[in-house]
Amino acid sequence: MKIALIAHDKKKESMIILAKRYADVLKEHDLYATGTTGRLISLSTGLNITCMKSGPLGGDQQIGSLIAEDLLDIVIFLRDPLTAQPHEPDVNALLRLCDVTKTIVATNINTAVIILNALKNNEITITKSIS
Repeated sequence: MKIALIAHDKKKESMIILAKRYADVLKEHDLYATGTTGRLISLSTGLNITCMKSGPLGGDQQIGSLIAEDLLDIVIFLRDPLTAQPHEPDVNALLRLCDVTKTIVATNINTAVIILNALKNNEITITKSIS
């Protein structure tokens, strides 16, 4: 599967911990990430990640483009809901695209863990044809 990893600044450490805990699962898939998040995860885990630009510099839109082209299966986006983001419209557009394309998306650590455990146990089926 193709998985995108994105984290706002205050959630990057949580994303790194998550990626370390699930490195054995993630290494079996094609990984994409916004720039800073991807570099930090790669440095901490050794995982091979295709890095886009930093989120505020267009990385969210690059990930959104992959979603729009149906080139991603899962998005894990650890958001910081308590801090205003200057690129909030891009964030909202990305999440809207996930809904429109029926892309699996997690926006918090607990949902991400559920998705990664399901992936680990081969319990995820991509069904985009159902309305």
